[in-house]
Amino acid sequence: MVDWDRVEQLRSKGWDWDRVAEDPKVGFHPETSVHDQGRALRGLYHRHKSREGRTGKEETPTRPSKKDAALTESQWNLPRAGYLLTPLFGFWFLLAYVAPSPVGILLPALPWLGIALAVASFILLFGLLRSPRKRWTPVFRTTLIGGIVLGLLVAGSAGVVGYLAFGCPYLPPASTLATAPGPGWAKASTGAWQEGGKPVVFFYGASWCPYCSAGSWTIYKALSEFGAVTGQNAALDFSSLQDTYPGTPEIVLANVGYSSTTISFVVTEDTSGVDGTFPGTTDCYQDAYVGAYSGGAIPFLVVNGQYVHAGTPLINPQLLSAYTYGSAGSTGAATVLSQVNSENGSAWNVLNAQAWWIMAYIVKGTGGSVSSLAAQYGWSAATKSAVNSDVGLIG
Repeated sequence: MVDWDRVEQLRSKGWDWDRVAEDPKVGFHPETSVHDQGRALRGLYHRHKSREGRTGKEETPTRPSKKDAALTESQWNLPRAGYLLTPLFGFWFLLAYVAPSPVGILLPALPWLGIALAVASFILLFGLLRSPRKRWTPVFRTTLIGGIVLGLLVAGSAGVVGYLAFGCPYLPPASTLATAPGPGWAKASTGAWQEGGKPVVFFYGASWCPYCSAGSWTIYKALSEFGAVTGQNAALDFSSLQDTYPGTPEIVLANVGYSSTTISFVVTEDTSGVDGTFPGTTDCYQDAYVGAYSGGAIPFLVVNGQYVHAGTPLINPQLLSAYTYGSAGSTGAATVLSQVNSENGSAWNVLNAQAWWIMAYIVKGTGGSVSSLAAQYGWSAATKSAVNSDVGLIG
């Protein structure tokens, strides 16, 4: 079939008819009996123009059928992929954020699902900008609905797997934490975290971290008032000498033994001594609380699954500067331990208020009374009075 547009284009460039007829893109194939191809093409051209004049319009290309148009629209492209992925990751992100456990256990909302949602949104916007067909089509509508359904199914399946397969607790997002009495404390609207009927005291930290080191004494003191701590002398150490507040005295809680009929102590602490190394988690409860409420920082402390201390130091390491490795040498940690045990001295004066708050939250977790616990474990009069006052503020 002759390409008449090509013929007119070449004629406008000044080509003669013989040369135009020889151009392969023109598509002119005369019979073998024709000896003058240019003349034959010219005659054919004039007949073509004459037919155009009689019809009053140019030949129009055949429009694709509805079936062909639907087939073209149903092919996968960037806009359609975006319409599927954006609601998928959007609903998954939303549900994982609202319920970081159990929905966000396998893939947390922040940062991973947030990144996936951003990428999917970019694909959708970029695809729409590049696509010549920007109208809202039935195919796009169906794809969007499919993305919503798929997002709900994936998020729901993640939650079911986290809850049934791993036993993860339900935790609302960190934004729902309510301020609680005591410096740095917050209350989570969750169920109790207990082992063997005893409230869990969970500590997440690292031996190199000066903030963990300073706070370790308050946790040690609280534990010792509800049970028996062993191996504490061998667990004395100092934070990293290369970090801020170098050589802060500490008691490495991962290295002590503990027994109590009242509480269960769970500790996950990095003891490698390598700066910046965070501890791992060993079960779904630890993973859930760390992921939902720690903010990616240490130290992190949870009492009975309902009272959380995160985002701020339990104790400012600077307040123990007189007992650092640089100031007091290797005896600094031993001196702090002695003062904590005797409840006397400048280090104890720095530590006691937070230690008593931890004890008060433990009392709330047990559901017992200060008087009975003080009598059972032989608390000093000062400790009993302070803890009793704090419990009254907790309400």
